[in-house]
Amino acid sequence: MSEVTTLPLEGERGGGLTIKELPIDERPRERLMEQGAAALSPAELLAILIGSGNTEETAVQLMQRLLADCGGSLKTLSRLSLNDLTKNYKGLGPAKAVSILAACELGRRRLMEAAEEKRHVKSSVDLYHVMLPLVRDHGHEESYAIYLRADNSLAGRPFLISKGGITGVAVDVRLVVREALIRQTPTVAFAHNHPSGSIKPSPEDDQLTDHLQRACKLMNLKFLDHIIVTDGSYYSYKEEGKV
Repeated sequence: MSEVTTLPLEGERGGGLTIKELPIDERPRERLMEQGAAALSPAELLAILIGSGNTEETAVQLMQRLLADCGGSLKTLSRLSLNDLTKNYKGLGPAKAVSILAACELGRRRLMEAAEEKRHVKSSVDLYHVMLPLVRDHGHEESYAIYLRADNSLAGRPFLISKGGITGVAVDVRLVVREALIRQTPTVAFAHNHPSGSIKPSPEDDQLTDHLQRACKLMNLKFLDHIIVTDGSYYSYKEEGKV
């Protein structure tokens, strides 16, 4: 019988070696099947997503370098753009970079599902825990309106009003009120994030809060609170006695 040469599948080369030729600790798919996903490092899990590295690095080594550049933080990784990944890392084309960003988004949505299980909002802390999964990893500002039924249960997901730059966003108060009428909810809350990490409200935040209160009062809606969200803390206009 003549010898049969088996070519490696696409995506199974790294540093000139096929996956089967790599040391066992660099074969993440096999390790996951044998030991479970919890046994793998973040770099190994990411390596499974991208499938292959480049001519100098295996997929695991490439992901180790990427995470090292992020200070070992998945949160920092999730803030990278498609261009950041494809421009700075040899072997990361658009398809692989998209796989990484998709995984980060799935993680964020999983956190959002956990927040949605807390269906009732009875305090500013509850409001903060609803909003944190939505905005915690963003490097730009986003603003949301939150709509509550008469029993303070969430009437659907928070409604994205606007997104913008690092220092602010434009908010159309009419959209906030309009959505409350569409959802037929008596109570409205508002939230936005500060990518800087500071919870101190700006004069523009104060002005927006006043406009929101006035608009809700005009339409016979209860304005519950306006919170500023950062990763680990928040500012509540209600708790400060300004609502």
